Amino acid sequence: MTTTTRVPQEERTRAMRARLLEATVELLVERGFAGTSTTLVSERAGVSRGAQLHHFPTKNDLVVAAVGHLTQVRGAELAEAARRLPDGPHRTRAVLQMLGDHFSSPVFTAALELWVAARTDPTLLAAVAPLEQRVGREVHRVTVELLGADESRPGVRELVQATLDLVRGLGLANTITDDAKRRGRILDRWAETLDQALQEDPA
Repeated sequence: MTTTTRVPQEERTRAMRARLLEATVELLVERGFAGTSTTLVSERAGVSRGAQLHHFPTKNDLVVAAVGHLTQVRGAELAEAARRLPDGPHRTRAVLQMLGDHFSSPVFTAALELWVAARTDPTLLAAVAPLEQRVGREVHRVTVELLGADESRPGVRELVQATLDLVRGLGLANTITDDAKRRGRILDRWAETLDQALQEDPA
């Protein structure tokens, strides 16, 4: 006798929503915000139009949910990368590489599409802005922790902020063309600058 295990409706719904959100992120990377439609998302996710419209009636509903999904994915990716960092004299460069990879990943590209769209869409901006602020604070906190930076020292907080602005800008440049070699050279030099500044005797 064969026993069939029925998947609870709540679990099926959760899995379907996850497929829709992941499909939305993929399409944001591939086609941009303007090229992402609810029809394409439902096709990519393998979900009927009726089911998709039931959960996300409009494109903005779908994209706003994707913002929250992206926030979770970005946080998880960063945490996993941080766990793999080495200790020792090359740690600072490894931290910068981790941040550089984070800000040149497909997930960052999808988030960037949302930032640009939110600039002229008040509804989208209301969803994107607070989540981006939360992500920004968390990335800053993680960077301080991984670098062992003492922000009570004058100028150290600004160094951390400059580091994040640098890797974010390099990630933006990478959306136009593969910038890996130039990014590597810049991060090599910045690692030396950071090590020297963070190790200086404040006295």
